Amino acid sequence: MIVTTTDVIQGAIIDSYLGIVTAEVVYGSNFIRDFFASIRDVIGGRTASYERLFEQGQRKAIEELEQRAQRLGADAVIGIEFDTGTINIDQSGVLLLITATGTAVKMR
Repeated sequence: MIVTTTDVIQGAIIDSYLGIVTAEVVYGSNFIRDFFASIRDVIGGRTASYERLFEQGQRKAIEELEQRAQRLGADAVIGIEFDTGTINIDQSGVLLLITATGTAVKMR
């Protein structure tokens, strides 16, 4: 299955638009990761553990988009966009949310 952020696939003809597909991936916070991230906040620099987490989440979201599009009979998902956010769950921490949305299409 082709998955792309573009709204066209070069050389392909879209026969039908099957609908919007969305996938959500939610991760719980982790005390150790949060602790080291807070140190990075003070001294500066990138937080590799969170970067890996978001990279993994995007891969999982794409996999879920593909599965949902296949159930619709799609050959591709075009126009994919990612969104990230947090969900606060009282004083115990936050959940990290990664959402991917695209359009499932059938091609010739």
